[in-house]
Order: sequence, then structure tokens, then C-alpha cells
Amino acid sequence: MKNSRPLSPHIQIYKPIMTMVMSILHRITGAALYFGTILVAWWLVSAAAGPAYFEFVNGIFGSFLGRLVLFGFTWALIHHMLGGLRHFIWDMGHGFGTEAREWLARATIIGSVAVTILLWVIGYAVR
Repeated sequence: MKNSRPLSPHIQIYKPIMTMVMSILHRITGAALYFGTILVAWWLVSAAAGPAYFEFVNGIFGSFLGRLVLFGFTWALIHHMLGGLRHFIWDMGHGFGTEAREWLARATIIGSVAVTILLWVIGYAVR
């Protein structure tokens, strides 16, 4: 006898909306921050280990690939922070309308990219 229960909707029938994508990105950036924190701890340990090891680690972080990883870590940190502020706005009982949710999602992604680029430009200008 065949079971006639309804099947659960499959992911293929869902249309991705901006808030759903932002939720997934928030989780991914949160996980990426664990990796980035290990890199920061490695840099701090290298500073305590002595000048030779510190130069070695700075050489890795100063390479093209190292700077690319640090740029990604910076973006993940800023994006995750702005996503947290978006959730804080929701916790305060605001921003639940369709337009407000879409605006907050777009502001989070645009703001995270803009602030990341601005921080790196300032960093290079001060350097």
C-alpha cells in the first residue's frame, strides 16, 4: 500500500529572496570569522615568538594571497556586524515591512562592501 502523505517542498520550488540570501551570507560570514580569528591569533603569537617568526608571518600576510584573505576577513567582519545591526533593528520591532526588509538587506550588502573598501583605502593611505 502506497503512502499518500504530502511530500515536503523541495528547494527547487523556492525562489531565493534577498533576505534569505542575506541570512545564508550571515551564517557563512560567521563561520569565516572563526578562521579569521585563528589568523589574528597566529599573528599575535608570532609577535610574541620573536622578530624572525614575526617577519615570516608578516611576509605571508603581506603576499597577494595573504592580503586577499585579509580583505575577505575584513569584509566578513563588516558584513556580519551590519547583519547583526539589521537583526538588532528587528529586535527593536522595526523594519518588518516588505520594503524595509529589502532596503535593510541591500543596505547591508552595499554598506559592507563600501566600508571594507574604505577601510582598506584608509589603511593604505596611512601606511
